[in-house]
Amino acid sequence: MNNKTENWIHLDAEGKTLGRLSTDIARYLQGKDKVDYSPHTLSSNFVVITNVDKITVTGNKLKGKELYSHSGYMGGLKKELLGDLLETNPKKVLRNSVKGMLPKNKLTDKLINRLKIYEGQKHPHNAQITN
Repeated sequence: MNNKTENWIHLDAEGKTLGRLSTDIARYLQGKDKVDYSPHTLSSNFVVITNVDKITVTGNKLKGKELYSHSGYMGGLKKELLGDLLETNPKKVLRNSVKGMLPKNKLTDKLINRLKIYEGQKHPHNAQITN
């Protein structure tokens, strides 16, 4: 790090819409909320999300939207409905949504590693978060 103090941001996902929450998270991870924002530098922000299992989705996306993943091998395409994936693994849904909103460059992996997602209210980052 460049002698910056780490800034930990806590967001509660209970009752929030997936897309709107994802844009806020992507903005915080990139550091666009700071005065000294620069697109080519790594921000000092970390984002902690709690209650991700209580996130909402609007419209018919639960039954109509499919999420794809590919293993890289022939016939390795997997399709899952958003509703099924939200029930089984809501962390994966939010992480993929945020990752799609980040710039596609060398910083993407470093930025997405600064996102900490938890299904319940408890998280191990209470010492870092100062409100």
